Amino acid sequence: MCGIAGVSLDAPVPEERITAAVARLGHRGPDDRGVWREGNVALGHTRLSIIDLAGGHQPLVTADGALVLIANGEIYNHVELRAELERAGCAFRTHSDCEVLLHAYRVYGDDFLEHVSGMFAFALYDVPRRRLLLARDHLGQKPLFVAAGADGVRFASEIKALLPLLPARPSVRAVGLARYLQHQYAAGRETILEGVERVLPGEVMEVVDGRVRGRRRYWDASAVEPWETDFESASTAFDELFDRVMRQHQRSDVPFGLFLSGGVDSATLLGALSRLRDEPLHTYSVGFEAPDMVDELPLAAQVARRNASRHHPFAPDGAALLARLPRTIWAADELMRDFASLPTLYLAEQAQRDLKVVFSGEGGDEAFAGYGRYRVNPLERRLKAVAAPGSGGFRTGGLLRGRTRRRLAGDALAGAMRHTREPFVEAWASTPRGWSDLQRMQYVDLTTALPDNLLVKADRMLMASGVEGRLPFVDHRIVAFGLSLPDRLKVADGQGKHFLKRWAERLVPRELLYAPKRGFHVPVRGWFGDHLAWLERVLPAHPAVREWFRPEGVAWLLRRDAARGRLSAPAFAIVQFALWHRIVLEGDGADPGSDADPFRLLEDPA
Repeated sequence: MCGIAGVSLDAPVPEERITAAVARLGHRGPDDRGVWREGNVALGHTRLSIIDLAGGHQPLVTADGALVLIANGEIYNHVELRAELERAGCAFRTHSDCEVLLHAYRVYGDDFLEHVSGMFAFALYDVPRRRLLLARDHLGQKPLFVAAGADGVRFASEIKALLPLLPARPSVRAVGLARYLQHQYAAGRETILEGVERVLPGEVMEVVDGRVRGRRRYWDASAVEPWETDFESASTAFDELFDRVMRQHQRSDVPFGLFLSGGVDSATLLGALSRLRDEPLHTYSVGFEAPDMVDELPLAAQVARRNASRHHPFAPDGAALLARLPRTIWAADELMRDFASLPTLYLAEQAQRDLKVVFSGEGGDEAFAGYGRYRVNPLERRLKAVAAPGSGGFRTGGLLRGRTRRRLAGDALAGAMRHTREPFVEAWASTPRGWSDLQRMQYVDLTTALPDNLLVKADRMLMASGVEGRLPFVDHRIVAFGLSLPDRLKVADGQGKHFLKRWAERLVPRELLYAPKRGFHVPVRGWFGDHLAWLERVLPAHPAVREWFRPEGVAWLLRRDAARGRLSAPAFAIVQFALWHRIVLEGDGADPGSDADPFRLLEDPA
């Protein structure tokens, strides 16, 4: 797990710029740094050593100097692929899992990624052809941002690292901000910044002499074909697949542990890992004491005892987590407002004391249809489809509505609101005609909410502490399997994720598997109660808030919140935007730390 940055320009990049970009990725790779330069191309890398601790320095260069690679992630099938490539005559120089990418490119040409399973983002430079390939893994577990301008192409693992490479500071993009406000993240190729794009999941971008020559998708979930099967046949097939995926995900030269929530997915992973290991696994859980909330710590402890793990429970108070709000915003890099970022960052900080790799259960709900939104009454969905056409009545809502939207949004922001649902509509329309609506809903989430929200949290919060996250349920082979199952195996008896729960009965107690889905809630907005009057004075005056919102509307919102004694979701979204603007765009990309005062940051530009 690492950080990458680089350029392919019309002229050599100043050394201090690539050095600054690499420095801003230090948290992603605290163990090593490297830079390769030739002519107008520069590639920079920061390394978190997981496999081949002594010999995996990057950039990786072939013996003849013709191919250069910087990569972030893990190639899970590198053992099998290495053996295959050695039989084809390739001579490896290291034991790094990423070196297989260089030789696979040489042996298989442009189809080389069809042979790879893993989580990755990389830049591979073909020196004789002056050809740079930028690629991202199948589901988008690893990030990669690109800015293509008149003078060339710049790229980096995080926006913070891309900024020093740009000729000028980019401005906020109205549609990206509107999507963040409505849906808590900006989905799709375009980001919240003008001129900054994502390499899409499963995509390869080709750059020659600083010009983008093409983009192609080497994998997309829309190619998955429905499988008409019964539980017994599907279970037999999943036995072999899940065992192979779990064994490959365990490959590491450093210790690993598990984030244990007490839910189905993490409990299933713990049960599977416990069967494959001879020694206890470190597990980490977090819980809260708050009204109308179920504390998950007792559930997690029960699962940990059943599997004899070395369990580490934590119950931080609200003040400790609120002090981490600026750091979660800095770490996320992209503007997104998943409250679960706070406890995830906190757990990563604790786990980092013991290990470098943590398993986590993200992706199970998308792959096996676990969310309640997949089970909405068909009549309700038809009514929603009339009001908001294009996505079958799915993903039709938004945070800002009616009077609140009119009073808050400035003119440019209000005009962008009509475009917020476009990624969902486009994803729905791109699905095969033979798919069910349930599969379409899964696909919409797999191509929007998963890569642009959930995986942002999973990658960035862990990497902020130099911890690698491994997510077996986001392996493209598992996702393709779950997506292919018939609806009746995914939703039954009023519950989602039916196949996975039934299959996991051998690993997890039935009372946990079939309990009502609880979700993971963090009582963040209640922690602002003592600061609402102060926010009413300061937030409307913030320059970025004044540019995009109506200050009088923001003041009205906060007065209403003060009367209720609780920060509203729209107000929290604006607080996060103001902090993000100050930390990422106005600041120098420095880590604010785990005890920063978010209120001072809002008031003081320094």
